[in-house]
Amino acid sequence: MVALILERVPPGLRGEMSRWMIEPKAGVFVGKLSAAVRDRLWEKAQKAAGDGAGMMIHATNSEQGFDIRTFGDNSRSIVNMEGLWLVKITPSCSR
Repeated sequence: MVALILERVPPGLRGEMSRWMIEPKAGVFVGKLSAAVRDRLWEKAQKAAGDGAGMMIHATNSEQGFDIRTFGDNSRSIVNMEGLWLVKITPSCSR
């Protein structure tokens, strides 16, 4: 299982991703892909995203059972602490 989240990317990139995965919510793609197809789609997303951002979560043989990849300025930071993926939310400075 693969989940791909794209933020602020061109509509054409979202259209390309929807050929391979379903888009249950705008910018969120889910599907079952081979590792080769998954990696090629990730490369395509990185190249075509412009100033956008992306995050991919996919099943793997690890303690948590998944791995995370990111590119660009995502709305949340993902950090790996001693082999565990954690979400880091930075408070907004606009208060």
